Formats: sequence, structure tokens, C-alpha cells
Amino acid sequence: MITLHYASVMWSRGEPVAPTSDADRTKTMAARILEKHGGDKIHFDSLVSHDITYVGVVQTALASGLREFPIPYVLTNCHNSLCAVGGTINADDHVFGLSAARRFGGVYVPANLAVIHQYAREVLAGCGKMILGSDSHTRYGALGTMGFGEGGPEVVKQLLGDAYELPAPKVILVYIKNSLRQGVGPHDVALALCGAVFESGFAKNAILEFAGPGVKGLSMDYRMGIDVMTTETACLSSVWQTDGKTETWLALRGRLNDYTRMEPTEGALYDAMVQIDLSKIVPMAALPYHPSKAVPVAQIAGRTAGQGVIAGCAGGLLANIAEAAAILKNKSIGSGYFELSVYPASMPVNLEAMHCGAVEALLEAGAVLKPCFCGPCFGAGDVPANGTTSLRHSTRNFPNREGSKPNEGQSAEVILMDARSIAATAANGGVIVPATEADYDMPAVADGFDAGPYEKRVYNGFGHPRPEESLRFGPNIKPWAEIPPMPEDLTVTFAAVVHDPVTTTDELIPSGETSSYRSNPMRLAEFTLSRRVPEYVPRCKALAAEGKKSAIYAVKPGDGSAREQAASCQRVLGGTANVAVEYATKRYRSNLINWGIVPFTFGGEFSWEPGTVLSVPGLRAAIKSGAEEIPGYIGNTKLLLKFGPLSREEREILLAGCLMNWYRGKKHE
Repeated sequence: MITLHYASVMWSRGEPVAPTSDADRTKTMAARILEKHGGDKIHFDSLVSHDITYVGVVQTALASGLREFPIPYVLTNCHNSLCAVGGTINADDHVFGLSAARRFGGVYVPANLAVIHQYAREVLAGCGKMILGSDSHTRYGALGTMGFGEGGPEVVKQLLGDAYELPAPKVILVYIKNSLRQGVGPHDVALALCGAVFESGFAKNAILEFAGPGVKGLSMDYRMGIDVMTTETACLSSVWQTDGKTETWLALRGRLNDYTRMEPTEGALYDAMVQIDLSKIVPMAALPYHPSKAVPVAQIAGRTAGQGVIAGCAGGLLANIAEAAAILKNKSIGSGYFELSVYPASMPVNLEAMHCGAVEALLEAGAVLKPCFCGPCFGAGDVPANGTTSLRHSTRNFPNREGSKPNEGQSAEVILMDARSIAATAANGGVIVPATEADYDMPAVADGFDAGPYEKRVYNGFGHPRPEESLRFGPNIKPWAEIPPMPEDLTVTFAAVVHDPVTTTDELIPSGETSSYRSNPMRLAEFTLSRRVPEYVPRCKALAAEGKKSAIYAVKPGDGSAREQAASCQRVLGGTANVAVEYATKRYRSNLINWGIVPFTFGGEFSWEPGTVLSVPGLRAAIKSGAEEIPGYIGNTKLLLKFGPLSREEREILLAGCLMNWYRGKKHE
């Protein structure tokens, strides 16, 4: 099904072979795109954020000297669009977003019109481009675009004309051959890929480059559905070879000029290879609580689920909706405990699903059609009953991503599955069954695109800022507190010590009900580590009252979301350091640096408890000098702490105390 090759390979006549002396890393698609955009100092073609992140981005940029958006910056509203949650404050964020787009010359996509990544696919992505988004699933590789998902401060840097620093990453060939059988969808391929590479770190911080004869048999929706899940492999970005299907897809959206045929150049050298035989892929399920916990659906067949959800940038694509409808045509999900919700990824997708009869078939079967919304991916909307299993074609199934609150006795679980197997299960009364056992005719769906909803509702002010207009602040939108610079000597007290193999950003700052407070730094900070170490916040507050700084120890923190708040919440509570064996993702480590938190690594045994004091004398001088390590002390015990690779700019940001302070300092130089 999936084979990993750890040795380097070379592209020759459309196939991977053993490298020869003329093999060249600059001949990969990824290398050519990076070089076009600045090599190791990248300037992106456009930027995207949603309504959990854009307020913080604009506030940070404004405090750092923002005057107008220099490149297209799209503000979508697909995360905080349940405006009944938290009173008026979510809608207040939307009003702020529109006022920012008007003042600084941005693009504003109203709530329920499109999820962030589908809008970017339909309007922004094109062959050879690069897009930066403040969401971890910023992946548009199927359209020949390298998308990077990072925390908000990296978007701020682009808004202020600075570069995204990226030392040459590994590039891994994903060689695809043969074709899928009926009943096997893009999520099955994606989950199998995550299961094959995540735990070993095979793809960590690498760029995945998809090519091979199997690509041509995949529709664009299948390619995009596989591609968006590459985030869950811990890779940095992705890119696919392009062909006539890519050209047709872009042409239908009025963007033929964004098409260029892309493929690896003869002699392209790759650091490693993943080989996917599509003919051997079977319906897959990711068990709680990670997309990499992949097993064949047949292994869990017969279990009963209480809910099915097909949603967002992974599930809400036309091909998934149409085939799910075909499986459910003239059938019923019944009047029992099982329920099914379908969220199209955009209004143009919604219209096409109506035109092809998919919406009618789904509604007649008892499914519920819902707006363009990302909530089921992060714990808002479609929260299942306590003790039940939710089957979701969405991107993640981390703990509590379905919206439960285990600390209040509420607990449920999410199993990720492809829309096809979810539909087959729905037709089976909620008893899990793989779609390959379903009897149905493949729908004949012609790709189409009606831009009318965007033309009528999207505000596009790029290139036409209105500096005379004011930003509109709701009562929940609060500015960042003053953050001090790095001290000469650092003394911190550990407020949390976590020995779990991986600590996700969901655990560092939960999703779901906290989303409404993303524009209020101190209010949001109250939730820091609340589901994993509930004592963390009161410990930090007690330390801060005594003028002391705090730190976190975790084995491998930062898997999952790109949300900068996983770092900023620590910072506003007095957090100044993380100590880890390693960091799960580049984006979390970057978030720490941009918020002035020192990202130490320590390879020895960490046996200390919360309340332990760590002293690091001479920290400021060490960072300034370019040192790569420094001794720290716990009592009389000496620890060798490493900084990891720090660029000159990253060292300056740490010394300044955070990115905002760094920009303020630059203005006065």
C-alpha cells in the first residue's frame, strides 16, 4: 500500500531511480519554486487568515508599524461564525476584519461563504505560487502552489515587508502509481499516508513532492483532499505535478493564466521517497486521537457510531459530497440515534452540489446540509452526545476536537473516515461498514464553478487602502500587554511538566469554546493548558504576583494547529522558556521565538516536578553572541541547554522580548 524509502532517489524518465553523479536537488519542483521566491528568505504571493487569527495578526502588525497590506491578504470567516457563542464578540471580530480590509486594502470573505482553504484554492492558488496562511492546513500543492501554515507573527512579517526565513528543507518524492477502486476516496489515501510516516518523523519539516503515473487518474478534488492532509504528516509544505486536469480546473474559475505545466526535471534529486500504490489502498479509519492512528475500516466494522460529519477543506469538496449522495440515493439514515451533517466547502461547491442532484439525494435520505464552516474540525458545531463516536471526514481527531469537556464529565471520540464510508455507514443505520461494500453507481459529476456568490459578497480592496477609515473595535478586542525584553540572566519556575510523548497545541490552548476569546489575550490565557494541567494558570499568576517568570517542560510540544496563541498565552502569563526533547513542528518553535519564549532543548532525563527553579545565567549575552548552547542550573545540577538553529533575526527578536518589540526598535534605529 505505502512503502518508505529512506535513501535518496533521482527522477529519470518519469520514474525514481538510484542517483547518478549528475543528480541535482535544484531540479525538484519545490527547489525551483523556492528559488523564484527568494531561496532561504521567502516573500509570498499572498496571505490568508481566518477569524480566529486575523484580529491578532492585524493588532500585532499595527503595533509594529503597519500602513497598508503590500500583497493580497484574505480575511475569511469560517471558524468564529457561530456568533451565538460568547454573545456578540464573534460578530464584532468580523466587523473588525471588514474594517481592516477597508483601511489597509485587504480582501474580506463574509461568514458562511467559504472555508479559508477552499476560497484560497478557488481564487488565489496557481502553478508556481507560494501562499502563507495563519492556519496549519494551508496546503494548495495540488494546484502547483506551495502553501505554508504558520503562526500569525510570520504573516505579520510579510505584511511589514520582511522575509520568511527557511534554510533549505529536505524534499521527499511521493511517487504515486496505479488507480483507486470504487468506494476508496482521498481521505483513505491521506490517512494511510499519515499512518505510514508520522510516528517515525519521516516527513517532519520536509516538503512532499507528488508525482508519478497515478496522479493523472486522480480528479482535482481527490488531489486536494489528499494534499490538505499532508499537514498531519508533520511536513512543511507540499507540491504536485500539474497536468490537463489542473489546467481545466483553473480555466473554469477564470484563471487560465495561473496554469503552468509542472513536473520534476530530469535528474531531480530527492532526499527520500514515499511510494503509494493506489490499487492497494482500502477504506481507512483514524482511531482516536490522531490522524496517524490509521487502520482499515474493515477492522472496526460492526461498531456503532452516533454521528457522521462531512465537512470543511478536506471533506466538503464536490466529489466527496456527490459520491456520498450516490451511496445514500433512495436510502435512509433512519430515525435512530445516528445523524449525518454535510458542510460544503464553499458556496460555489454548494451550488454545484445542488445542480448535480447531490443535495436533493442527501436531504431525502435524512442528512442535514449546513453552511460553509470549519467548526467540526476544531470542536464547534455538531458536538455529539456524551459517550458516543463521531465519524468525520475532517482534518483532525485530537482529544476534545468534537467539542466535549472531559473535565466536566463529558467525553466523546472522533474517528476520521472518508465521506464514502461515512455515507455507507449512514445507510447502514450507523453501523460502521467500508464503502467498498456499498452497492451504488458512480455519479457523473461535471466540474463547474459559479463565481456569483463571491462577486456579490466579497470585499476586494487590495491596492486601494482607505487610511481615513477607522478600525472598528468590539468590547472583547483587547491590545497586547507590554512585554519586557530578555533579561541578562534568566530564572524561571516550571509551572507545568508534561511527560506525554507528544503535547498538541490543542492541549496548550484548547480549541472549541476558547475561539471566541482569541481577540482578548488575557481572557484567552485563562484557558492555557486547562485540559491537561489545570493548575498551570494559577501557578503562573502566583509567580507573576511575586515578579517571577515561568516555564514549561514537555517532551515534544507543538503538534497540530499553527495557532500562535499556544505561545502568546504563555507569554502574557509570564512564560519565558520552553524546555523540550524536541519540538513537534517548526511552526510552534517559530511561535515561541516570535513571542520571546526561549525554545531550549534538553536531551537528558528530566525528573523534576512543577515548582522547580531553573537558572540560566548569562542568557542574553549567549544569545547575542550566537552561542548554540548554554549551561542551566537546577540547584547544584548542571543542564546543557541547546538553542537549536537561530538566525540573526530570531536572536534579535528573542533579545527584544517579542516580535512587536523588535519592530518598535527597528522604527527608532
